[in-house]
Amino acid sequence: MKPLIYIDGAAGTTGLEIRQRLSDRSDLAVHTLSEADRKNVPARARALNEADIVVLCLPDDAAREAVALVENPAVRILDASTAHRTARDWVYGFPELAPGQRVAVAKAGRVSNPGCYATAFLALVRPLVSAGLVPAAFPITATGLSGYSGGGRAMIEEFEHSNSPRFTSSVVRTYALNLAHKHVPEMQAHAGLAHPPVFAPTVGRFYRGMVVDVPLQLWSLPGSPPAKQIYDALVSAYANEPIIEVAAFSEPPATLDVEILKNTDRMKLFVFGNVAARQARLIAFLDNLGKGAAGAAVQNLNIMLGVPEATGLH
Repeated sequence: MKPLIYIDGAAGTTGLEIRQRLSDRSDLAVHTLSEADRKNVPARARALNEADIVVLCLPDDAAREAVALVENPAVRILDASTAHRTARDWVYGFPELAPGQRVAVAKAGRVSNPGCYATAFLALVRPLVSAGLVPAAFPITATGLSGYSGGGRAMIEEFEHSNSPRFTSSVVRTYALNLAHKHVPEMQAHAGLAHPPVFAPTVGRFYRGMVVDVPLQLWSLPGSPPAKQIYDALVSAYANEPIIEVAAFSEPPATLDVEILKNTDRMKLFVFGNVAARQARLIAFLDNLGKGAAGAAVQNLNIMLGVPEATGLH
């Protein structure tokens, strides 16, 4: 019998993207509720408890409520919200995070899908902390730029619907000025940092695509490692990964386009250095709806099902 997948919140931005990636799959069945039943708690509870794997694409509080509705101990849950990303009894769904993480995802009954910004940040920083190149107590900063789809339906309306009272003509705007972006706790926890990074996110007038940039004063790190050593650590970490690519260490281009990986489920990492200044910039590109959300969820789902993890991805 095919495994039964139920997406709770399938009408949202991430839910729709996941459904699209699963639509042509013959190895699983996706259970869909009618429009009337989507908000009917008994109907949702039945769907949640009848599924083999539940994918939650809900706001945090609603995700917690959905988890509480699951009484069948055989049901496995993959949560795309922020609610459980640092919870001890949930496995963090970034298979590339560290040796053994993929196996942990495969065996888990509860998996939390990473945040988009956190995915890029962790891909750059976690290997350096693990290798001892960046001390756990080092003051890390990062900037991020995302397409407006990262804000879900509300932000899409702000940028696209000129007749909406929420409409904005902004080209680029910064936010999370209280230094408490919702992804920061998982950035700190899963990078192994002693202190929260200073994170400066922005959103731009483009639908999908994302870049995260981590600058490093190499002279301030123990042993003043050159940029090539930083690069080699990332290459070693992702040498056999199907989704993450480390670009060649070469002469930097004049510019890089934030949308280079839009409509894909991949991530690409760059390291650029200045020998004289002993500085480096570590840059990650991905699609915020791809490897940053729905693509990552399908990758985790595949691992939980025991099928090749790139199945249905592009």
